[in-house]
Amino acid sequence: MIKINNISKSYGDVKALDDISFSVQKNELFGLIGPDGAGKSSLLRMLVTLLLPDSGSLEISGLDVVRNYRKIRLMVGYMPGRFSLYQDLTVEENLQFFASVFGTTIAENYHLIEDIYKQIEPFKTRRAGKLSGGMKQKLALSCALIHKPDVLVLDEPTTGVDAVSRREFWDMLGRLKKEGITIIVSTPYMDEASRCDRVALIQQGKILSIDRPEKIVQTQGHQLWKVKSENVYKLLTDLENWDCSKSVYPFGQFLHLTLNDLTIGKKEVEEYLLSRGHQSLIIEPGFSDIEDVFIDLMSLQKAKN
Repeated sequence: MIKINNISKSYGDVKALDDISFSVQKNELFGLIGPDGAGKSSLLRMLVTLLLPDSGSLEISGLDVVRNYRKIRLMVGYMPGRFSLYQDLTVEENLQFFASVFGTTIAENYHLIEDIYKQIEPFKTRRAGKLSGGMKQKLALSCALIHKPDVLVLDEPTTGVDAVSRREFWDMLGRLKKEGITIIVSTPYMDEASRCDRVALIQQGKILSIDRPEKIVQTQGHQLWKVKSENVYKLLTDLENWDCSKSVYPFGQFLHLTLNDLTIGKKEVEEYLLSRGHQSLIIEPGFSDIEDVFIDLMSLQKAKN
């Protein structure tokens, strides 16, 4: 459904995207996972014809995004990262406006947005600017869907939204996928990667890995140790300066440690830390998740650069 071929984009001296290539299959829920500034928004804006690449090409359903931008705009539903609906219009007025722009009606495609719209319908006469973050999110998604697009493009849709609304939103995406809509969504939240069919981990305009989330963890993950002591700052410093450490970073109440020698176990880690004067040590084996893998891949990229 989507083909991205050797896309590059720079803003002055800053390279936002560096020779990016991947494809998204029809009826797939595909995630672009990466921190702020990774290049996610630039890529999605190109897909929806709002930004031109410096080089490379993008296609949706065999149509070139640049040459066939008018057709593409009718095929795509877009929800930008920042709420961009008309703040002075009510919920109902915004939805009616977007339906009329695409030559349709709310009634015609109501089945697509019914589950979402029912949650905001009690506030249909309220101005959009007065809605909560979660309600704004649901209204924006309804407006992006009202013309029944083939492809739904969502740029960090859950940023700044509470945990319950985030979970509800991803449940909605799962239901939309069953309607045959191809979805590409960007997010800085690593835990949301597991809700996607496939993900691309992106950092500083480069793709670090593309695969199913569980496959990425399976192939890229390493033995991980969860370490804790009374003095967390000293613990971090000592582990960073240990020759056996491959990576170490804070993760909740623990530090996550990976080692450059798989033959080194708990005993060696404990002996080293005791020799550095650490007390009340807790050292537990752990398993890499998508966030651990991302940090590890990011460290490798920095080392290459």
